[in-house]
Amino acid sequence: MRRLWPTTVRARATVGAGLVVAAALALASFALLGLLEANLLRNAENDARRQAETVAQLAATGKLGRARPPGRAVEFVQVVSADGRVLFSSPNLIGVPAFPPAPLGTPGTRMHTWRVRPVDGDHRQRVVQVVTQTPDGPATVYAGASLRDADAADDTTTAALVIGMPLLLATVVLVTWRVTGHALRPVEAIRAEVAGISDRDLHRRVPVPATRDEVARLAETMNATLDRLEASGIRQRQFIADASHELRSPITVLRTQLEVALAVRDPELWPELIGGALEDIERLQRLAADLLLLARIDAAQPVTAVPLDLGALVREVLEERLGDRVPVRVDLAADVEVTAGALWLGRIVTNLVDNAQRYAVRGVDVTLRTTGGGGVRTAVLEVVDDGPGIPGAERERVFERFTRLDDSRSRDHGGAGLGLAIARDLSTHHGGTLTAEDCAGGARLVLRLPLTQRS
Repeated sequence: MRRLWPTTVRARATVGAGLVVAAALALASFALLGLLEANLLRNAENDARRQAETVAQLAATGKLGRARPPGRAVEFVQVVSADGRVLFSSPNLIGVPAFPPAPLGTPGTRMHTWRVRPVDGDHRQRVVQVVTQTPDGPATVYAGASLRDADAADDTTTAALVIGMPLLLATVVLVTWRVTGHALRPVEAIRAEVAGISDRDLHRRVPVPATRDEVARLAETMNATLDRLEASGIRQRQFIADASHELRSPITVLRTQLEVALAVRDPELWPELIGGALEDIERLQRLAADLLLLARIDAAQPVTAVPLDLGALVREVLEERLGDRVPVRVDLAADVEVTAGALWLGRIVTNLVDNAQRYAVRGVDVTLRTTGGGGVRTAVLEVVDDGPGIPGAERERVFERFTRLDDSRSRDHGGAGLGLAIARDLSTHHGGTLTAEDCAGGARLVLRLPLTQRS
């Protein structure tokens, strides 16, 4: 059965439309013929009833002799006594045997349709029989109306339907095939274009039809997806290039130091050379750990999130810090609970404080508060330093990977430019935001996280 069903959307739509229209046309045809037949039969029946009732009234008063021949609508009239004698008949029934008498009983009207061949060929008659009481006893009045016009109308209508319905069905199928093909042509163009896009052709875009319909929105969505893929590819390639460059320098320096240590024969110089090598190894370890963390974030690896007291976490992170260049002043609100991973949230706080320590002059201020009301409340963690600050035009660029704004943010004075990038990515991963905002003096980094919803 599945092999017989069409496989393309165009063919399925055409077959489905054809089947539905064919069923609707068949039902409409039967309904039309039935209504036409019922209406014509009702008209013939009314004509025959009126004629039969008129003759029955004359028979009841003993005036059958005054009965006139039936009009155009009624073809014959016959009055039969209870014993089967013909009391009256229209001229076209002279010499025709009497119709079977109706069963005696309460006078009334009984109707049925039958064929009366001796009367007028082979067409049907609508016969009405009325039982009436005459001076000579009960009698049955028969009045028959021809259904010749009804049969002719049925034949004509049936012939028209037999010819017209297939033509109409064929027209619907053809129009559906053409319209569906026209509607799906942009989809095929989109499919063909996407099929030709490889990882080296992410700059290509699918054609957007000017119809502004679902297909156009599909094309726009596809192009938006390709934009994100291209941006992701560019970002990944830039990340690989920057990571390669960042790794190359300490590896080169480390190799040079080891080669010098191998060449120097004076044992008194070895501790200094080995110490320098260990510093570069530590730097390589930190860089490798940051790169691995970024890879985990980019892979959107799930993190075990639990309700945490953000103030307690910040205080714990700051207490574990040793050898800070300038003091850190804190003002932490109590009972600020967020849902996050403790390790990653601690990493955000560490990176923000490290960045502030690197450029502060006299101190760093860490403030925790809450904002909002009603159903949406937010935890706000601010880290402010009194250093040179961040120019307004650079407040987004500082969160890009491997970004250093000036010489003071060089490799010798700081890291590889990944601290703030990692902090922002982790903030986004937890449903929050990290921004650089206005500050009277120095830099002001603001972390916003949604508070835990308590039932």
